[in-house]
Amino acid sequence: MSSAEKYLKPEVINQIKRLDLRAQFIVRGFLHGLHASPFHGFSVEFSEHRKYTPGDDPKDIDWLVYAKTDKYYIKKFEAETNITGYLVMDLSRSMGYTYRQELTKFDYAVCLAAALCYLMIHQQDPVGLLCFDQKIRNSLAPKARRKQLGDVLSLLAKLKPQGKTDIANSLVQVAAMLRHASLVMIFSDLLAEPEPVLEALYRLRHAGHDVILFHVLDEAETTFPFDGMVELEDPEDNRRLALDAAAFHRDYLAEINAFRENYRRECHQARIDYVPLDTSMQFDKALTEYLVSRTARG
Repeated sequence: MSSAEKYLKPEVINQIKRLDLRAQFIVRGFLHGLHASPFHGFSVEFSEHRKYTPGDDPKDIDWLVYAKTDKYYIKKFEAETNITGYLVMDLSRSMGYTYRQELTKFDYAVCLAAALCYLMIHQQDPVGLLCFDQKIRNSLAPKARRKQLGDVLSLLAKLKPQGKTDIANSLVQVAAMLRHASLVMIFSDLLAEPEPVLEALYRLRHAGHDVILFHVLDEAETTFPFDGMVELEDPEDNRRLALDAAAFHRDYLAEINAFRENYRRECHQARIDYVPLDTSMQFDKALTEYLVSRTARG
């Protein structure tokens, strides 16, 4: 029995396959759209152009583009346009929380990551894994082979969300590690001060990476379904707070909505994709809707 069996159970596999059937054309456009060319249509032999730089082979200059633009562009062939993806997973203790859903936030994030890993490998794009709490703890180098999905899930199945987190520091580490422009897919509940996290996200964008931020919250964290006197516990430092749920309900919802809206607004300005999710959403439906909206914008 594989240690990844937890995340490769039939219902998860079926959801991923269903996602693939529904979204295969969307995903192809989505991934290749990350390297969309301003000169589509000049040739079917290559997928895009880039500016000529000293050392390039002059034979690769596209003279038709030169005639139209008076600038030198190199034909960039399909082999050069594979996108390297990184699944960046939050391992903090708060990710292990669930109120009444079958999946914890971490489980839900793993299902999303498995679907994206499957789709990228299906597109022959290499994908790797980075896991963090206060710093990067685990990693798998990007590969495009079919075995990679099992390797990713085997590692994730061995990990347990625990301890405190430093999202900002971990994302700064990610930015320092990546040598080439990549697709960075981050899965976190973002339960930290937003400003340092946003600064780290800006750093990733400034380095040329395409960033997708999957903000995964538990259903209870978005709806606050509690009643009467309740005792809430901070999962990372064990602090407890007793309160009257009814009196707190409206203020809590206002705070959580403002928290998400702040991320949405700041990410939009930085051209980072922000995807707010909660564990009551069927993950394949949520992911397909995101891919459709992303492709429509592109």
